[in-house]
Amino acid sequence: MDTQLITLLSDGDFHSGEALGAKLGISRAAVWKRMESLVVAGVEIERVRGKGYRVPGGLQLLNEKKLAASAALPVEVLLTTGSTNAEALTRLQAGKSAPFALLAEHQSAGRGRRGRSWSSPFASSVYLSVAWRFAVGAPRLEGLSLVVGVVIAEALAAAGLGDRVTLKWPNDILIGGRKIGGVLIELSGNLEDACTAVVGIGVNGRLSEVSSAAIDQPWTDFYQAAGQSMDRTAFAADLLQRLVVALSDFSATGFGAWRERWLAFDALAGQRVTLSTVASNTVGIAEGVDHSGALLLRVNGELQPFHGGEASLRPVADSATGGERR
Repeated sequence: MDTQLITLLSDGDFHSGEALGAKLGISRAAVWKRMESLVVAGVEIERVRGKGYRVPGGLQLLNEKKLAASAALPVEVLLTTGSTNAEALTRLQAGKSAPFALLAEHQSAGRGRRGRSWSSPFASSVYLSVAWRFAVGAPRLEGLSLVVGVVIAEALAAAGLGDRVTLKWPNDILIGGRKIGGVLIELSGNLEDACTAVVGIGVNGRLSEVSSAAIDQPWTDFYQAAGQSMDRTAFAADLLQRLVVALSDFSATGFGAWRERWLAFDALAGQRVTLSTVASNTVGIAEGVDHSGALLLRVNGELQPFHGGEASLRPVADSATGGERR
């Protein structure tokens, strides 16, 4: 992807193919080809005869310097990548030390839980992964995705969405019952002892009709929910600051110290729900989570805990609407 071309178009003004070619040192035909690559990446390009090309409304690119200055860990912004989680895992395997954070303007293969894709158009949302070394093994990390969900919910609330933000176990962030973000945690290293977690976060900023066409569940974005565009750099900086504090504390406190904060955002408290796993479907009344982060369902009058993994939770009324997206 062409950094120079994106920078030139980010102002939202019209630029002729001839002028762009002169600045980039390429032909007008080459400019057109590069425009096509931006369209594939989800950039909305408007072409008007006699005026040239523009990105309606311009592009608000992430400010790496501001992000790095606000976070207590190394931060890098990638123009494009397959997925920030996959890139973080690759770097860990190559010997890079945690902690570090990766953000991307665009993901060509963004990933959600259960192997599903994550819509990742260019410069429209927040795609963030943090690699963090824990002094405990994987069994002690139960509830981590719920803690990260609380961090995102509180950051969204502070950004102007107030008490409309809710959480759906185990990793969905909702506004008015519609998904605005999610969490994907992947582990690296010795899982029985100290291990490294890659905490992936996606939050919808503003999705176009094209980029949202394949989403098969109710969704929303910051623009729809707040009535204004997200300041992506400011939001990502606040999110990083909150996340570093949470991850620093988690080894010592576990999920228990965060339980009440999660319950305050619980989207399905008291509702009749279906919990779907590879093995079975369980219907019960949602009664929050326990101190480990396990879902509590009252099934046939008995309160039962259900732990994370490949599980999907939805209200009974929605349980026949198909598979989870994101």
